[in-house]
Amino acid sequence: MAKKTKLPFSVDDYVVYPKHGVGRVAGVEKQDVSGFALELYVIRFEKERMTLRVPINKAEISGMRKLSSQATLDRAFTTLQGKARVKRTMWSRRAQEYEAKINSGDLISIAEVVRDLHRGSDQPEQSYSERQIYESALSRLARELAAVEEIDEAAAVDRLEQVLVA
Repeated sequence: MAKKTKLPFSVDDYVVYPKHGVGRVAGVEKQDVSGFALELYVIRFEKERMTLRVPINKAEISGMRKLSSQATLDRAFTTLQGKARVKRTMWSRRAQEYEAKINSGDLISIAEVVRDLHRGSDQPEQSYSERQIYESALSRLARELAAVEEIDEAAAVDRLEQVLVA
């Protein structure tokens, strides 16, 4: 008889999947794929109206993790309050680096992107692509903050913007 192992994530847990952000475990299901029986986490991303199935044995390798701790959130806020560090490289190279940081799923890296691309009212307008990357990073950060603090995403965005202008 097979031994039941304790799964790292339970149904209804919020999780962070690096490329997609915050989702909720909707269930665990078994599927036959090419003759192999697989157990899969079913993760629902409401904002994108997307469902992702991740093999349980690949969840950790894929970078899937629990929500950040309050200490990590505090470090992200400290990062947001820091001075922007914009490299003097071509925009296309910086854009790739920003996208890689966002897709890493690391909250501190995402906070760095938000900090570096934030524009105050006294600063020049952003290009379209800068704005897109900024919005993507801000949304990713806000969704995790909202899930951790159990507030809605709009309130999380307001809170992040207040930290940025402080």
